[in-house]
Amino acid sequence: MPVLSVRDLVMHYKTKMGYVKAVDGISFDLNAGESLGIVGESGCGKTSVSMTILRLLPDNAEFRGGHVYFNDGSGEVDLVTLPEDEMRKYRWKGISMIFQAAMNSLNPVYRVGDQIVEAILNHYPDTTIDEARKKVAELFELVGLDPKRMDQYPHQYSGGMKQRAVIALALSCDPKVIIADEPTTALDVIVQDKILKEMKKIQKKLNMAMIYISHDIAVIAEVSDKIAVMYAGKFVELADSITIFKRPRHPYTFGLMSSFPSITGEKKKLFTIPGEPPNLLNPPKGCRFAPRCFNATEKCRREDPPFLEIEPDHYLACWNPVKREGEEK
Repeated sequence: MPVLSVRDLVMHYKTKMGYVKAVDGISFDLNAGESLGIVGESGCGKTSVSMTILRLLPDNAEFRGGHVYFNDGSGEVDLVTLPEDEMRKYRWKGISMIFQAAMNSLNPVYRVGDQIVEAILNHYPDTTIDEARKKVAELFELVGLDPKRMDQYPHQYSGGMKQRAVIALALSCDPKVIIADEPTTALDVIVQDKILKEMKKIQKKLNMAMIYISHDIAVIAEVSDKIAVMYAGKFVELADSITIFKRPRHPYTFGLMSSFPSITGEKKKLFTIPGEPPNLLNPPKGCRFAPRCFNATEKCRREDPPFLEIEPDHYLACWNPVKREGEEK
């Protein structure tokens, strides 16, 4: 049974101009020890999906439907139906998050170790401060930080060290699922690589499920078992990483995979996707990618394609997918 099962999740933002359809019918399953990468252009709704799952939404957000089933081994619960005081028990302990711009998420006037101790004591009230500090020291070693730095302030850490500390904070209450929203933003590529390898090693050691959110395809490729491609509030393709990279079927996925350079092989002009994502206040009728799609037909502009399984564990929402080699034109 999946540790996390999201079904037909819908969340819109209410504005003076109308409703922004940021999350519009998202579904996926995540098993223990598995990693899912969510990739797409900025503004497509990736972060909104994670915030809807954890119910960390602003006042103008309106949940419109769907279910988030979480199973920590003691039974399945629909997080959507829980009252707020019950939901707090699952945040951080069941599902934790590494927030976007995580380097700025540490309180500058509290020692880093104390911030992690506070999270532990909040969810495990029977734990003593000494026990909590011992666990923080173990977490620091796990993420590659010197435990002697526990009593330092965030400004005494480098960017990479802050990122590691935030990962330790996310691990502090032994979650079953971690959502990492742009976990290596603003770090140089060498530190990015170290952080990602560290996260992958920790995930394997603790058998945690992880959701990685990024617009960086290279990051998603390095850490994810399967990839969901998101466009304008919807998943358009979902499959294992190899299938997405080697045999993409959705024209948008094909465009993303063809738009970054390779360090091997001959030089060639990169593929570009014309236009820009639609305004989600008033998305186009039919397929939301149709106005930018090289494969679009009149049916694409008229009817919204369903998100269906086209082969085992490969889901697609497209009326006119990219042909594979050997298929009829």
